[in-house]
Amino acid sequence: MNKTIFFAFLFIQISINAQFSERSLSSEKWWFKNAEENSWLTATVPGTVHLDLMNNQLIPDSYKDENEKKMQWIENEDWDYQASFEISTKELENQNIDLVFNGLDTFSEIYLNGKRLKKTDNMFRKWEIPVKQDLKPGDNVVQIKFRSSVTVGKELAKKVPFTMPESPRSFVRKAQYQFGWDWGPRLVTAGIWKDVQLNFWNRAKIENVRIEQKAITGKQAELSIHTEIFTQEAGKYSVAVNGNVQNISLKQGKNKISIPYQIKNPKLWQPNGWGEPNLYDLKISLRKDSEILADKVERIGLRTIELIQEKDAKGKSFYFKVNGKPLYAKGTNWIPSDSFTPRITKEKYRKLIEDCKEANMNMIRVWGGGIYEDEEFYKACDENGILIWQDFMFAGSFYPSDEDFLNNVKAEVKDQVNRLQNHASIALWCGNNEIDEAIVNWGYQKQFKYSREDSLQVWKDYKKLFHEVIPNVIDEAAGKNQAIYWPSSPSIGWGHKESLSEGDSHYWGVWWGEQPFEIYNEKVPRFASEYGFQGMPSLEAVKSMFSGKPDLSLENPTIKAHEKNARGFHIIDEYMKRDYTVPKDFVKYNYVSQLLQARGMRMAIEAHRRAKPYNMGTLYWQLNDCWPVISWSSIDYLGNWKALHYEIKRSFENQVVLTEEKDGMLNFYGINDDFRKINDVYVHFDIIKFNGEKLGSAGTADDKALNDNGIVKFDPFSLEETIGDSDRNEIFLDISFKDKNQKTIARNTHFFAKPKDLKLTKPNLKIKKISYTEIEISTDVLAKDVYLMGDVHFSDNFFDLLPKTSKRIILSKPLEKVEVMSLWDTMNE
Repeated sequence: MNKTIFFAFLFIQISINAQFSERSLSSEKWWFKNAEENSWLTATVPGTVHLDLMNNQLIPDSYKDENEKKMQWIENEDWDYQASFEISTKELENQNIDLVFNGLDTFSEIYLNGKRLKKTDNMFRKWEIPVKQDLKPGDNVVQIKFRSSVTVGKELAKKVPFTMPESPRSFVRKAQYQFGWDWGPRLVTAGIWKDVQLNFWNRAKIENVRIEQKAITGKQAELSIHTEIFTQEAGKYSVAVNGNVQNISLKQGKNKISIPYQIKNPKLWQPNGWGEPNLYDLKISLRKDSEILADKVERIGLRTIELIQEKDAKGKSFYFKVNGKPLYAKGTNWIPSDSFTPRITKEKYRKLIEDCKEANMNMIRVWGGGIYEDEEFYKACDENGILIWQDFMFAGSFYPSDEDFLNNVKAEVKDQVNRLQNHASIALWCGNNEIDEAIVNWGYQKQFKYSREDSLQVWKDYKKLFHEVIPNVIDEAAGKNQAIYWPSSPSIGWGHKESLSEGDSHYWGVWWGEQPFEIYNEKVPRFASEYGFQGMPSLEAVKSMFSGKPDLSLENPTIKAHEKNARGFHIIDEYMKRDYTVPKDFVKYNYVSQLLQARGMRMAIEAHRRAKPYNMGTLYWQLNDCWPVISWSSIDYLGNWKALHYEIKRSFENQVVLTEEKDGMLNFYGINDDFRKINDVYVHFDIIKFNGEKLGSAGTADDKALNDNGIVKFDPFSLEETIGDSDRNEIFLDISFKDKNQKTIARNTHFFAKPKDLKLTKPNLKIKKISYTEIEISTDVLAKDVYLMGDVHFSDNFFDLLPKTSKRIILSKPLEKVEVMSLWDTMNE
């Protein structure tokens, strides 16, 4: 291609693309200052004031030592941000220029060249302002003046005639967890937390696209593509979807049009464990006279999702049907993975979601006290087959319902539904976290001496917001009855018997109620959307709490400051005494606390899965952390898997064999969560002493079928006949679940005593190096809860190694030395 032709081609491309273009202002040089001061300091956008203060070395790292306490003054200050940027005369030739803030935290005034353009009052909204008339050639200055969210929240609270719990956070449309939670610090931020950009456009723009999946068969998917188009002038236009063109007439201003589109021989999007999460790209282009004015790409998955609630003899079902098939939901609850959200990288999002996939999960609940996550989160869920239960951002408090607040929420909900609804992963929109329960169960009315009228007003406000305003906006944005909406999670509080027979349940009798883990066998709900227990993070995460040399002691003030639950250590200790020997050594205590957490959650999950199809979902609290902390998470802030996450991976396998001791009998269950029927299945088990001596074997007849997506309960065994007078403290069952060809479907072990009562002997653990990133570990006797230590990720950890067996482990990177510990070491200090 000669130069003349090349430049002509380039000019044509620029002309086409120039109808709509974006320019980031985030990369300009930004400055910030305390509103009461005059000196400007360098700032980063996206960012927060805490990060900017840290980067300027005006405050220490908020996550280290007891520094959180030193940060509380920041929330009471007002902060100013500004940047200058150049505009060329060429750019000013565009018909329209919009200044777009994708996220401002939270109360601010936006100025351009000294002129106030807009006031903002919601961290979760997108602010788009036409600014062509306010720009000038050359230097322009944009300034955002942030007011303290705490100060404004207190002012708003005064307008309500009674005291609202958790005030002032419930008056402020920002991430609620920033005000402190029982796993997170109080770091109430301000700043430009998402990208800033200038959008240049001419003649027309596509404002929104919604993909409706009208019908899907094996031969064809029928779609309707609903678009909102704003045009400068009426006339004849065309819309192309992946090159398929349809002519349309548009009026001046906003137009809503629908374009039919078909996909031949569609491949369905399947949740993790069922198949591939197939995705399709749809490019929607708006044209006039063959010139592209605007385009937009949406990535979708073809699937159907239903929430099934049908009355039965025990109450009412609660489960999801995906692509016409009942789904057993296995997953977790998600909180923001940093207290300073701009620090959450694409890589961190993807790693956490991949960790969910690897642990055999198919659903995540995005908890309502955090944020509507970045696009990368939803993309990662789409691509890994993880369904999303999406809370709106309301949690554990009462909320106002005055006109300003409701209008603000309407805009927020519309923004977020428009942004997220085309993601294949979105399964359900939920109004809030635990607000119905807070009103009914938590005693705030008595605490704050509400009158009868006050209490009635709270309930009226709740109904207005979560039963009218939010579902109505969803219907407007997503189409009538096109999205699943659930007003509150849980639907019924855990003290009420109905919480176990219908709806979704947050069962906190374990931990908050200090009930024993064994209560999980009795308190089985239809869908467990929250339950959990705390465990310590990895030693690396504990050490990261310190700015200097770590002092690994439970009495250390830094470690105490990183346990945000006031009774946390007391509760952990009480449960540990019940089930384990409590170690004095910190490293061993850290290890046992993780085992304790994993043991409790395993008991809960097994009770839930044994109850299939009465129970059709188990989402434990919680996946991740927002800073280094002792918490309910299965993955700590640094990304290390705790014992719980390894246990989750085992407990969430598609096929499992589970044991239950009940009324002097041993019951065995075979569970299948995918869609292959397995005929003639049976259970075989060996009774083995910890030293490897085999005491006997038994098994069931191979006369049962394990249906697709089914469960089979085998004939029970008498405990007395099975193990007789053997010492329960020194034997276990090695269980195999097999088909008629003796192929093992699943394996498990069963112990007859609590860990503290087991008569373990010291294992001779040997580690053999296979390669730079693979080791083999072997033992002579039972090695209970083998713990591999080192600054790497191990493919398996916190596992039982049976007598005279070995196991190969993959390391994420080479390690000079791998240290190892087992439960025996904690019982023989």
